[in-house]
This record gives sequence, structure tokens and C-alpha cells, in this order.
Amino acid sequence: MTGTPLPVRMSGGLRRPKESRLGVDVSGVVEGIGANVRRFKVGDEVFGFADGCFAEFACAKESELMSKPGNVSFEEAAAVPVAALTAIHGLVVNANLGAGEHVLINGASGGVGTFAVQVAKDLGAKVTAVCGPTNGAMVTDLGADQVIDYSSEDFTRSRNTYDVILDNVGNRRIRDYKRCLKPNGRYIVVSGPKGKILGPIGHMLKAMIGFKFGAQKAMVFKAQRTPKELEMIAELLGSGRIKPVIEQVYPFDDIADALNHIETGRTRGKLVVRMAF
Repeated sequence: MTGTPLPVRMSGGLRRPKESRLGVDVSGVVEGIGANVRRFKVGDEVFGFADGCFAEFACAKESELMSKPGNVSFEEAAAVPVAALTAIHGLVVNANLGAGEHVLINGASGGVGTFAVQVAKDLGAKVTAVCGPTNGAMVTDLGADQVIDYSSEDFTRSRNTYDVILDNVGNRRIRDYKRCLKPNGRYIVVSGPKGKILGPIGHMLKAMIGFKFGAQKAMVFKAQRTPKELEMIAELLGSGRIKPVIEQVYPFDDIADALNHIETGRTRGKLVVRMAF
């Protein structure tokens, strides 16, 4: 969006973006199918991933769409795919979080964080959520067992230790995270501080180096859109075990305002864009 960090800009187009279409999360009604499509037909209600979905029509791969559960709206379904997939990859695929374990979610009120709280509780884990003073009640409603207000308390100064830390912020030193983990703890890096040169990549590299030796592990990942995880998302959403937190639904003409709000880093849950037909 801003041309930063520099390595991403260089790979994505130095003078202008190689891919000019924005938007990944999508929900809607199938209007047409390719000759080899078998799982869907025209008129089906679906949600999933489609590159360039800030548009009245979007083209998606059959393998990256799921049937929309009937108990959720199109707006709710559109708020789920990327953030829920990231939470699942972080806690299930990478951390292998188990029942009875204690996980701390740093940045629990954002898009990934709100889903991470719910996924962790569904796995039977104890959840400590770190968020701002205005979001404590919301993450508690999502299932958090304990809430830490980062404006008044530094979780790295506590004597509490955790089996897993899922970090959406990267605002503490690596040695502080290590101190908060149990001897065999796992540090899952979702994102990190912004910056023009390396951005979150710098924090990710520090984590991999800092956790190179010893039983504690750091994990950096890119969520893959595999059928197994997509089916898990659809089942969790359809059963009501996860639900999106939507701060605001924007009309199509106000996409710029929505993107500017995201860049502030203060989004509560997800923002959704509704197309006008």
C-alpha cells in the first residue's frame, strides 16, 4: 500500500505495483464458472479468496472458495478468510497448541487477534489477551480468560509464563519474549513494527536468530490456502465457534477511507467493503 518495506516494494514493482488489483477476502454469489469447475454452480453463495476483489465482479480459483454457511451474512463471511486462516496457521499448524496450554495473544483486538482468541479457546487453551483499554470487554466476550491493558501494564514484566505467544505486534525485545515463555515455549511471529527499510521483516529475522539455540522455538510463516485449513474455517464459522468482529462496513466509494483507517494500525477486528449493485 505504501511501498514499504523496501524488499517487498522491489519484488512487487519498484516504480509501480506489478499487481494493481486490490483486495483478497471475498464473499458473494457465483455468476459464472469455468468448464472444469465441479464444486460450484451459478447462484451458489460462496466466500474465500480472490485476487482483486475490490470490484463488482471477481475471479477466483475453485480451490480457494468455500460454500458460505447459511447462518452468516455476506459481510460476515467476507471478514473471515485471511485473518482466520492466519490465526489457524499460527496456533494449529505451527504452534500445535493443545488443550490446557496457556497462550498469550499480543494484539488481540485486531483482525488476526480476534480470531486467534476464538481459535485458541476452541482448542481448549487458556487465553491471555493483550489489547488497548477500550477493547477489553470485547476480547473477554470472545472468550479470553485474562486481559492485559498494554497502556497500563507490560506483560513482559510479569512473572507469568506461557506455552505459546502469538505476536501480531512485535513491540518487545526478543529476550523479553523468551523470558515470558516456558522452557519448551513457542513464539509465533505474525507481524512486527513498520519501517521503510525492513518493516516487520527485521523483527522476524531477530526472532529466528534469537531463538536459534535452546528448546524454545520461534516460528515465522506464510499462511497457505490449503483445502484442509479452508474446510476448517468453513466448519468453525458455520458452527458458530468463530465469529468476525466487524468495526465498520464501508460503501464501495469509500474504499480509500477504509484503507487509510487500516494503515493507522488501530482497527478493531475487521473492516468490510460492500459493493453497490
